[in-house]
Parts: sequence; structure tokens; C-alpha cells
Amino acid sequence: MAAPETPAQDAQVQALRSILTSEREALARRFRALFSLKYLASLQPPTEQTVPAIEAIAAAFSSPSALLKHELAYCLGQSRNDAAINPLRHVLQDKHEDPMCRHEAAEALGALGDKGSLDLLKGLRDDVKELDVVRETCDIAVDRIEWEHGLQSKDEQVKKSDFTSIDPAPPLPQGQQAPSIPELEKTLLDTAIPLFKRYRAMFALRDLASPPDLPSAVPAVLSLARGFADPSALFRHEIAFVFGQLSHPASIPSLVEALSNQKEESMVRHEAAEALGSLGDEDGVEDVLRKFLNDPEQVVRDSVIVALDMAEFEKNGEVEYAIVPEGKAVAA
Repeated sequence: MAAPETPAQDAQVQALRSILTSEREALARRFRALFSLKYLASLQPPTEQTVPAIEAIAAAFSSPSALLKHELAYCLGQSRNDAAINPLRHVLQDKHEDPMCRHEAAEALGALGDKGSLDLLKGLRDDVKELDVVRETCDIAVDRIEWEHGLQSKDEQVKKSDFTSIDPAPPLPQGQQAPSIPELEKTLLDTAIPLFKRYRAMFALRDLASPPDLPSAVPAVLSLARGFADPSALFRHEIAFVFGQLSHPASIPSLVEALSNQKEESMVRHEAAEALGSLGDEDGVEDVLRKFLNDPEQVVRDSVIVALDMAEFEKNGEVEYAIVPEGKAVAA
């Protein structure tokens, strides 16, 4: 049984919630508060702070910032807690919500493995009037939930990843012989293959690029970079997200190209900006980001603000990108 919540713990969550939900607070500070709440929301086993932290994250969906709301949905999906399901369903079903947020809510429901959302996800997947980014995300989320709860996940040998994130798809399973980078790249780039399987190739390539000194790291990064030519904005955005996880210098040229392309979808450019933020200790990255502080796209401008804050954190060698709750190390 979890220990009773103390006034200090309650005050901690409330203080973080106040920062996160305040439109007067700087966006970078709100992001740091969010990642502190994500830590509390994701603790295993759950504590007395888990549900209040989830509720605090969900309370910020009233914000006008699409960038912040999309990050809220991502963090709720990483919580491994059913208390996150209803707010995510609400965002996904809201046709007036920003498509980037709805996509992230669908992906989060997949990350939670929520079988109760299958009908909702399948309905949106099959709705020809729905936006491509939402339909495609729902398609992947359905496959992920069915994979997680089916026999397939129990029978497969999946390599344990260096990354603690719950991904939209697991890496491709290992056979007697691990797939080669060219084989994975072929699957990654084959638009005739279901997106879920292509995502599995993507995350298998990611894992071959970590740690960064592996002989396979640079070839895997270069294979992933070829995914930026894919016709799906959702797919391209996920490539940029994976590069943010890897923080490998070999990804910088392709990320700069994606961010600099004014014809690229904003959801891809924003993810490229944040990925560059994770590489902020590399020469020239901050200078590149500053060029986009006045970008015409609001979500790109906001992403650059957060990315520059992340870059500062990388340069300063801070423990984690968060406002650290007293007495705890916070994992972003």
C-alpha cells in the first residue's frame, strides 16, 4: 500500500500544476514543469501523487499552444496509467482540436495499450473524411494495441532497447540472425508495407544507433535520414522524433534541412527543431535554431524556444530536463 500523501507532496504537484497551466509562465518553464509531472505520473508502482500528476497534465489541455498540448498527450501516453485514458479520448474526438494534438492523443492511447479505445481508433482510421495524420496514427495505434494483447508479442524475441519510452511500435523481432541495416532500410522505405511494420523497422534502426559509438550507429542514422523523403508527414515527423532520442551528430544535416524547408509540414519542422535542441552541445546547433525564432509558423517558433532551452541544459550538464522535485531525480 502506498504511503499517505503528505502536504509537501500535495504542494509539489500543485506548484508544478500552477506553472504548467499558467499562460503567464514562459513556455520553456512550463515544459520543465510538465516533465517533472511526467516523472510523478509514470512512477512504478504508482504513488499517491500519480493520479494528481495525471490530472495536472490534463488540466493544461485548455492552453492555446498546440505544441504544449501535443506534449501533454505524449506524456500521458507514457504514464502507463488508465487515469490518462479519458482526457486522451476527449482530445482525439475533438474535431476542433489541432491535428497534431489529436494525432498525439491517438498515439498515446496506443502506448497505453487501451483495448477499450479500439472501436474509437478503428472508426477514425476508416473515416475517409478524417485527416491523414489522424487516420494514419489510429491505424498504427490499433496495430500496436492488438500486437500487445495478442499472441504475437508473447512469441516474438524483441531486443531490449536502451530507451525507456513506450514507442508507437516495438522493434522488429530478432530471428536466428539479426536483420541487416540494408534489410531494415528496405522495409522502412517501402510504402506498400503497413505503417506499423515500417515503424518497427524504424525503431530497430534506432536501436542499432545506440550507443552512438557502435559500428552500426552512423549507417543506421543515415538509413533513417532517408525516411525524410517519405510522402507521409506523420512518418517524417517520427524520423525526427527518433533523431531527438538518439542525439547523434550524424543526424544534424538532415534535421537542419527539414527545419529549414518552409514547404515542410509544421509537425515535422517542430520535431526537427526539438531534436536539434537535444544536440545543443554540438557546434553551430544553437546558431541554426536562433534563425527560426521568428518563423511564420507558431508551433515552429515555440519549438525553437523550447529547443534552445534544451540546448542550454545540454551545455550546462544538468541532470535532467525538468524542474526537479525536491529530493528526487526526475527522468524526462
